[in-house]
Amino acid sequence: MQKVIHIIAGGPQEYIPELSLFDHPNVVWIGVDYGVIYLLENNIIPTMAFGDFDSVTNQQWEMINKKAHQIKKYIPEKDETDMELALLWALKEEPSNIRILGATGGRADHYFANVMMLIRPECKKCNIEIIDKQNRISVFTPGKYSIDMIDHKKYVSFIPLSKEVNGITLEGFKYPLKNKHILMGSSLCISNELIQETGNFSFTSGILMMIRSQDL
Repeated sequence: MQKVIHIIAGGPQEYIPELSLFDHPNVVWIGVDYGVIYLLENNIIPTMAFGDFDSVTNQQWEMINKKAHQIKKYIPEKDETDMELALLWALKEEPSNIRILGATGGRADHYFANVMMLIRPECKKCNIEIIDKQNRISVFTPGKYSIDMIDHKKYVSFIPLSKEVNGITLEGFKYPLKNKHILMGSSLCISNELIQETGNFSFTSGILMMIRSQDL
C-alpha cells in the first residue's frame, strides 16, 4: 500500500475540514506548530512535529513533547518556514500523495507562501493538494490530466503561475477551450464547471494551478 502523508498546519481552525475524513490506515500525519495541537485534540498522534512552537503554551508544549513520536524544533529566526521544512521532509519520504490542511486563511503572507511552495521543482514528483473546507488547490506541469466530479466542489478554476501557459485544452467543461494561449494575470479560466462525470485538461508549456471550490 502506497504511503500518503497529511500535513496539518496551525491556520484558523474554522477553515480546516473534519480530520476524521482524511484519517486512514496508510496515512502518516505530520503536525506543523499549532497544527500538532489540532491533531492531538482529534486523538491523532503525529509521526513528526515540526516548528518553533512559539504559538503554543507551556502546557501544550509539554503535551506535544510527551505524545509526538518525533519532534524537530527550530528557532524562530530561520530561513525556511515551518511548513517548508515539513514539506521537504515529507517529499524525501517519497509518498504517492501529500495533502496539506490548516495552510489557508489567516495571514495572507503565509497563505500565499504555502501555495507557491507547490511550484518547487521537488514537488513535481508527487501529487500534492492544499485543502480547506471550501477549496482544493493543486499545481500541474505540462501534460494531459483527468479529473472527476467531487461532491460540493462545483467550480474548477485554472490560474497560470508562469508568464504564460500554452496549448490549454478543456474537455467536459461548461466552458471548453481548444489549444488556447493564456497569460499570467488572465481570468479566462476562472469559475468553470464540469458537465460530465470526468473532465480532461491538457497544456503544452507553463505551470498551471487548479482550484476546485464551492460556495459556503
